[in-house]
Amino acid sequence: MKYSAVHFRKEIMPQTPTFAAMFNSSGYSRHLYSSSEENCGGLFYHDNNLVSGSLEALIQHLVPTVDYYPDRTYIFTFLLSSRLFIRPYELLAKVCLMCIEQQRLNEAILDKAKIRKFAPKIVQLLAEWTEIFPYDFRDERMMRNLKDMTLKIATLDELHRNTMQQITQNLIQKLATLNQYEEVLSKLNATVTDRLTVLKTKPQSIQRDIVTICSDPYTLAQQLTHIELERLSHIGPEEFVQAFAHKDTLDNNKNCFNHLKKASNLEAYVEWFNRLSYLVATEICMPVKKKHRARVIEYFIDVARECFNIGNFNSLMAIISGMNMSPVSRLKKTWAKIKTAKFDILEHQMDPSSNFYNYRTALRGAAQRSMTAHSTREKIVIPFCSLLIKDIYFLNEGCANRLLNGHVNFEKFWELAKQVSEFMTWKQVECPFEHDRKILQYLLTAPVFSEDTLYLASYDSESPENHVEKERWKSLRSTLLTRV
Repeated sequence: MKYSAVHFRKEIMPQTPTFAAMFNSSGYSRHLYSSSEENCGGLFYHDNNLVSGSLEALIQHLVPTVDYYPDRTYIFTFLLSSRLFIRPYELLAKVCLMCIEQQRLNEAILDKAKIRKFAPKIVQLLAEWTEIFPYDFRDERMMRNLKDMTLKIATLDELHRNTMQQITQNLIQKLATLNQYEEVLSKLNATVTDRLTVLKTKPQSIQRDIVTICSDPYTLAQQLTHIELERLSHIGPEEFVQAFAHKDTLDNNKNCFNHLKKASNLEAYVEWFNRLSYLVATEICMPVKKKHRARVIEYFIDVARECFNIGNFNSLMAIISGMNMSPVSRLKKTWAKIKTAKFDILEHQMDPSSNFYNYRTALRGAAQRSMTAHSTREKIVIPFCSLLIKDIYFLNEGCANRLLNGHVNFEKFWELAKQVSEFMTWKQVECPFEHDRKILQYLLTAPVFSEDTLYLASYDSESPENHVEKERWKSLRSTLLTRV
């Protein structure tokens, strides 16, 4: 099931105020509305938009009946945000119990006609939950609840036994794939170490650089996109909530993530960004000759431009970040040999001023292109991940989870889900480019300089210019080179 930002809230939410309109100089100013507000069983609506409700009422709104099935956008929004108030296994247990009690599934004599209408709906809800939030089921208690409900449904209606078995098999496969991915990441991290000595002190024959491995900038941009899309694909939507759930957000001061085996793919993705930045800086600072350093800088400018054209903004920003590191930017003699017009354009696109206005404009253009794309190549949208996390963080910090009356501030969570659902659409794109194992291996495993070693390499390439740099150079030489 795919969520498109364009169709978000299509059925239950015709239109809500923009999130920016909820703020004034004093922060979030409107908790409950006085006009055209309706209270429907503990749920409060404003102009047909669900804005708040008690946790119990919101859970009840998730539970299907013979005549009712929750809107898909509500399912996504509530399952995403509910973990701030109730543990997923407790929520699933409540949902299952409500279904059993409402449909009287434990009674000796059952209304089979009624059950035949109800069963497909609870099956569909479980299918959607396991599809969108499979990592919830790494908790054994979740799997137990799912198994119990599967047996209950199979007993009530044999037609759905195979469907539930297929749902469970698909879930197990997803979790197995996640475990395999995490093992690969763990092995990669174990094999990659910092180069603690400047490689210019080593024989030239053992030195490899990115231009030797891949001479075509467009090909390298494609391989970077491979890595980006693979790592995006494993990030669960709930990880964006976990990212800012550092406080005790549950009732009774219990944290909903204490007992879960958390997926850490979002964290690993941020680490990949940092690795790429340091790899770029390493490749620039490593060459002995100025003309070689200039060639590497020009090469990465071309790679960055190709990333922009593809829609790979995360790699683009990582490359710019690496080229703007102080050990690289201070190489004035090297930069003097480069025509920087193309680089200036890229920096302008990713300029952080006005809250990254230029980047956000380019991202919207890529998103619109993706929605009308006729090829997989045109569907690629890889956002600058750190900024996306920052946006979600400030959305969370700027608005209370609960209102003054204790109700869940659901208007906030609609906006949170809107941002995450857009990401969910982008992460499902399969990379259309051909794998190049040799290039991918280099990008993922080539050792990179530490920050101190970058400075030492930079000073060795172009001598320190002032007293501060000279003192740091002496200090680094005495501490790093003695480790050889």
